[in-house]
Amino acid sequence: MNLISEIIIEQLPAILQRDVQLAIDSLLEACNETQRADYVALLSDPAFAAPLLKLFAGSQFCAQICRRYPDWLLTLQRDGDLKRALADSEWRERLGAFIARAQTADDLDRALRQFRNREYLRILWRDFNRLCDMAATTADITRVAEVCIQKALDFHYTALAAEFGVPTSADGSAQQLVVLGMGKLGARELNLSSDIDLIFAYPASGHTVSEEKRDGPRSIHNQEFFSHLGKRLIQSLDRLTADGFVFRVDMRLRPYGESGALVLNFDAMEEYYQDQGRDWERYAMIKARVVAG
Repeated sequence: MNLISEIIIEQLPAILQRDVQLAIDSLLEACNETQRADYVALLSDPAFAAPLLKLFAGSQFCAQICRRYPDWLLTLQRDGDLKRALADSEWRERLGAFIARAQTADDLDRALRQFRNREYLRILWRDFNRLCDMAATTADITRVAEVCIQKALDFHYTALAAEFGVPTSADGSAQQLVVLGMGKLGARELNLSSDIDLIFAYPASGHTVSEEKRDGPRSIHNQEFFSHLGKRLIQSLDRLTADGFVFRVDMRLRPYGESGALVLNFDAMEEYYQDQGRDWERYAMIKARVVAG
């Protein structure tokens, strides 16, 4: 620890000083030689050292992430990402870089979680050090959820279409699952502890169709296809692994709640809200919006 860092640590509340000191020492121990030299140089600069120590004082999660992936913070610092907001197109590009080599569902799940953890590191740095307001923080967390949902949906849709064919309506139009974000997700107000409330729907009844004339995948009802898709999507987001989870998923706001089908077509959705939906369920739609599909 250099003199600058020691002085800044001494300015922290006494109860936090030891934990922050241990977090910095653990980070440096986890680094390779080049990374350690980079961190030592940065810690001699109060413009970096003070925000880092404040981050570690406020978030054990960030200290653990930095220790596990020491290069992440260095990269974010070098690229200037700690000081700026991201454009909409950048979110997709950044997640795309994580999942570019994903071949299996396990590869996808690992990439989603690592992307989420690195972006949370950036988001928390900016939040703790007042580099953005609360609305920007909740919007960034919401963007993490949106791009993860969409990428996971795309991955599993492609895999299921290869297995069963593409879901189509009576007129032959291909169909996609529509994911409605409810509550805080719908209002772009997610916080760090939020789960995500989702409702799944698809346009119309029909069957899957393969481009292969012979020996193609077996055809199934759209309902079955999208039920499989919804379950795989939830697992990719919600399952707890060595890298944590992406978001906890709550499906209880769907028609009929936990006793209802995981996914319904548009006609069935309309019929439910017209004939059986309770007032509060209709009110909940005020914040609803399509977040994927």
